[in-house]
Amino acid sequence: MLRSYLPILVLIAFVVANAILMIGLSHLLSSYRRTATKIAPYESGVPVLGDARERFSIKWYLVAMLFIIFDIETVFMIPWAVAFNQFKDMGGLLLAEILVFVGVLGVGYLYVWKRGAFQWD
Repeated sequence: MLRSYLPILVLIAFVVANAILMIGLSHLLSSYRRTATKIAPYESGVPVLGDARERFSIKWYLVAMLFIIFDIETVFMIPWAVAFNQFKDMGGLLLAEILVFVGVLGVGYLYVWKRGAFQWD
């Protein structure tokens, strides 16, 4: 029984030993020098203007969520368009399905529009 698991155990042992060896060698052979650029929060070369923990406007998150919602809409609409051409006998049902889907997204779009998510102050 152990003989059938021996290749897997050898592979696991090799992977663990390789990981330990690589981490140990990189720690031993590295030359870490602390400089002002490496200590800075961002290594872009631009001086830091404020605290990294500032509060962001909620509008940033609303726009990000809207992007995700409309991205998901596109991901669902492309396969629907391919399936619509293949299932011509169910055309009315598929058309009603996508109209309900777009209607729900339209209601969500109107909701965030009325809430002022697209107005930047």
